[in-house]
Amino acid sequence: MKRIVRFAIGTLQVSLNWLAHSPWVSFVLIFGLSFAFHVQTLMEIPSKYLIPNPDWELNAIAISLLKTGQFANPYMVQTGPTAHLPPAYPALFALIYRLFGLTSQAGYVSLGFIAATNAAMYAMLPWLAGKLGAGKQAGLLGGIAGAFMLEWSLHGEGLTGILLGLILVAFLKRWNDSRKPSIKSLFLGLGIGAAFHVQPALLPVVIGCIIFEIWWQRGQRKFFLTSLLGLGIVLACIPWGWRNYIAFNEIFFIRSNLGLELRMGNHEGAAAAMEIMDITQPGLHPRSHLQEALKLKEMGEVNYMRQALNETMIWIRENPGEFLKLTFLRFLHWWFGPLHKPTIAAYVTLLTILAILGIRRIFTTLSPPKRTVILVPLLTFPLIYYLVPYMIRYRVPIDGILLILAGVEVWHWVKPKALENPQPIIGVT
Repeated sequence: MKRIVRFAIGTLQVSLNWLAHSPWVSFVLIFGLSFAFHVQTLMEIPSKYLIPNPDWELNAIAISLLKTGQFANPYMVQTGPTAHLPPAYPALFALIYRLFGLTSQAGYVSLGFIAATNAAMYAMLPWLAGKLGAGKQAGLLGGIAGAFMLEWSLHGEGLTGILLGLILVAFLKRWNDSRKPSIKSLFLGLGIGAAFHVQPALLPVVIGCIIFEIWWQRGQRKFFLTSLLGLGIVLACIPWGWRNYIAFNEIFFIRSNLGLELRMGNHEGAAAAMEIMDITQPGLHPRSHLQEALKLKEMGEVNYMRQALNETMIWIRENPGEFLKLTFLRFLHWWFGPLHKPTIAAYVTLLTILAILGIRRIFTTLSPPKRTVILVPLLTFPLIYYLVPYMIRYRVPIDGILLILAGVEVWHWVKPKALENPQPIIGVT
């Protein structure tokens, strides 16, 4: 029996080392596993349910773009221009609908794109793990585990995870580059600004990295280069910001709906998870309640959101204990899974525990920049989500980092012992 176990572990070691040696080999393997897994599930859905319809906010905006050219009407009734969602995915879906019509074929293509971005996010983990100093084998293990996580992430969370990984690697390279050409700072800022149009919740991560950069970097040009980075971000955000100013006569960051999301999670009778809220409190969102949609239409989107924010702040001041309880429960949901779904919660809890063990194992071996690009997303990305109702898909963009860290711990269990304490090579100093 022991021989069989040793043979199995040895085979696993050799296989992981061989697959991890080439990022392209591991990318193709993980992408293929994940994409096939999602497509198999997609094929089980009757085609009539894949015909685009306006019952979903993203679809509603995309259909409005297709039919009227307006980024508008995400709610139960036509309410006019909106900034309820960031613009990237509704615009992409509108393009797909223009090419394929409002048909089941368009539904297959749009969901196929989502499956492909999710697969690419997990497939890039061996490469990302190597860049972050966690080891390609850890990334390979994390990527394979992620390939079988069936979360469709319909609001671009897979693409957000890819963009997050690229941004972190770009910052890491920037901090280790002694030359730092000015043009690279500007282009990085432009890229980050473009990423905000997919997911503005990346903002706290970028702010955290910029704060570290100002503290870590030396030289007279550091403030100039950081300013160029900020300029690039602003330039990338100006077109959509100008559109919003023209449509609403207001200036805000990408989305308008912060007040609504905060109210959804903080009011009398609120629950920590959105799935529970859909059952107990379905009447707070203009997507699902006619009276709220008519109220938003009458007030205008920005005024409605401002009133929702004011109602939330009043409730928090009057109910600080309940607010803290809900926030703590959302924290638990984020790191230990949906407590009302024990099977999923057990998986998420295991992933979180393994990730904690993994970061503890490699933390002292990492340089300060590498520690930063691992810890900053884990600490900052969830902050806004502690304040709004929990949804499983919200955590997908940082699951890649957690899977890498969990892979670190698992690889420690199976890797050859000789790699743990390598012996010095004779004649080499």
